[in-house]
Amino acid sequence: MDPANPLIVQSDRTLLLDVHAPLAEAARIAIMPFAELEKSPEHIHTFRITPLSLWNAAGAGFTPRDVIKAMEAYTRYPIPLGVLESFGDTMARYGKVRMTAAGEPGGDAEKLALIVDNKAVKAEIAAAKALDKYLEKTALGFSLKLTDRGSVKRELIRLGWPVKDEAPLANGEPLEICLREQCASGKEFILRDYQKEAAASAAGDGGPGTGYGVIVLPCGSGKTVVGMAFMSLLKTNTLILTTNVAAVHQWMDELLDKTLLDKDQIAEYSGDSKSVAPVTVATYQILTWRPVKDGPFPHFRLFRERPWGLIIYDEVHLLPAPVFRVAAELQAVRRLGLTATLVREDGAEDAVFSLVGPKRYDVPWKDLESKGWIACAFCTEIRLDLPEELKALYAVASPREKYRVASENPLKRIVVAQLVENHREDYILVIGQYISQLESIARLLRAPLITGKTPNAERERIYGEFRRGKLPVIVVSKVANFAIDLPDASMAIQVSGSFGSRQEEAQRLGRILRPKPAAEGLPGRNSWFYTLVSRFTVEEDFAANRQKFLAEQGYKYTIQHWTGEELGGPHE
Repeated sequence: MDPANPLIVQSDRTLLLDVHAPLAEAARIAIMPFAELEKSPEHIHTFRITPLSLWNAAGAGFTPRDVIKAMEAYTRYPIPLGVLESFGDTMARYGKVRMTAAGEPGGDAEKLALIVDNKAVKAEIAAAKALDKYLEKTALGFSLKLTDRGSVKRELIRLGWPVKDEAPLANGEPLEICLREQCASGKEFILRDYQKEAAASAAGDGGPGTGYGVIVLPCGSGKTVVGMAFMSLLKTNTLILTTNVAAVHQWMDELLDKTLLDKDQIAEYSGDSKSVAPVTVATYQILTWRPVKDGPFPHFRLFRERPWGLIIYDEVHLLPAPVFRVAAELQAVRRLGLTATLVREDGAEDAVFSLVGPKRYDVPWKDLESKGWIACAFCTEIRLDLPEELKALYAVASPREKYRVASENPLKRIVVAQLVENHREDYILVIGQYISQLESIARLLRAPLITGKTPNAERERIYGEFRRGKLPVIVVSKVANFAIDLPDASMAIQVSGSFGSRQEEAQRLGRILRPKPAAEGLPGRNSWFYTLVSRFTVEEDFAANRQKFLAEQGYKYTIQHWTGEELGGPHE
């Protein structure tokens, strides 16, 4: 213990990191494998140790002693004894249940073994109703079907027994995948240090328990590049699942630009095209489509079209529930999850751990921002009064309608126009929830609008013109929240959102975090994130949740009040 040390360990399993202390960076690196960063404002960062974070650490090879040594090396005060004991108890649960290949020579190749040495744990698992349909008792524990591998792991983690999965993984059909030293476009292409580390951390040494997991990196930091680096390490047929057709095309363009793969080795499987090749990029939407409710999912056959050796789940925090079912069946395939946040609004982070793998790598936004890998962002909330003629309507509306009345405050149109006028040098995204509101703003700004109904070819055309600098402003619905590569976007105006979703806020801010090139003799441009909120309404309450999330991530968040009198009232 040293009063100059940066870390304070508290009995509620929170770790407080004084970022101004000399050893703060070393302490952060030491605790990241077993603690989740919750808040990172200006002076004190808060990490929390949870059962899931400890099981992530155990899955990566950390022992309770490693955790204790890391904390003892940097703690400012004595560590509460109860905390130390609880770490060991929690981590000891990992490995009590092991999944292996069926052990008997000539045994059933379609079966796996669940090895449980502890009699009490074995009895608890045997008594679990949710596991009845999957498990058969054996001398060493239980046996299960190969196709139930993921389902059993998910049910067991819900019981508090994370499975150490030692069953073999399929190699898949080999495919030579090499990264270019120079992009096809002629630009120099060098993997950043953190991108190399992220790919290597998931690949591991090739032994049991490696070759799968989740990488957490901020938007704009090059998660697609990490995916391609991982592919180059495994060199096998790869299925890539992502959120929409635009993201499919971005993956395909990046693969052609930054790897030596030929065009005929890459295929698109979406609503527009259903081809299969050694590297196939598909959407979650096409996989979860079915002609009748409660009927089968016809496109699940894609998972069996080729001997895949790797599946990449892009934006893994959005993995739809039906795909979880398939992910459960595909546990013998190496897999990589890519995401900017493990926050799921449905609380299913444990499912991602069970079905895709433990977190292997994580870098906070502010670390990459300080090194210039992502842009410095300034967040501003602009509060507007609700016009008098809407106050009575708002007062008698249902809770959901109150949110819509507040979100569609007509004064927002005027503020959007003013902000666009004030930022003529920026490339701007206007983002919202309600289509009628967005249509009105698009007409006012004479800007194109992209919604879920916009044909894919039209979306690609608009995104392309925006990237080339021909369109300074585009208006987008929530379809642009995820997996859209608009590297020159430097400003976002959020006119309405999904009831204070932290996940959505992270993704929308991520649209503008790519570092902006500097003009000669000038520093790189900053990014601007504006949120428009109706004052004294439920929208203000939801905005407070989003504001708290951004402040906890270390972004400076200012609040301004623009009055109706100053704006001159709504107009066409």
